[in-house]
Amino acid sequence: MQIPPKVTARAFARLSEIGAAPKALRVAVEGGGCSGFQYDIRLDDPASDDLILEGSGQRVAVDTVSLPFLAGAVIDFSDELIGARFVIENPNASSSCGCGISFSV
Repeated sequence: MQIPPKVTARAFARLSEIGAAPKALRVAVEGGGCSGFQYDIRLDDPASDDLILEGSGQRVAVDTVSLPFLAGAVIDFSDELIGARFVIENPNASSSCGCGISFSV
């Protein structure tokens, strides 16, 4: 059995700040990017077969194809000098690009 991804309170708080509901933050993995795979992070309507993670009245949706790539991952929000963005700490990534969006397994 796979460990589902986890969403931090900081990520849910940011979704609440931007008024994401009724949409969900979609976190998906797609082929491409400079390291082989890349994250697709956007506001979207959840599909009926998505894994839905809920907190603070907000939702994060992960599709079934992306779940194995995100097993045990932590979805967080980072606000640093270089910018503010949702970030993924993925234990399945063997390497990642400097941009933080592209990774390999």
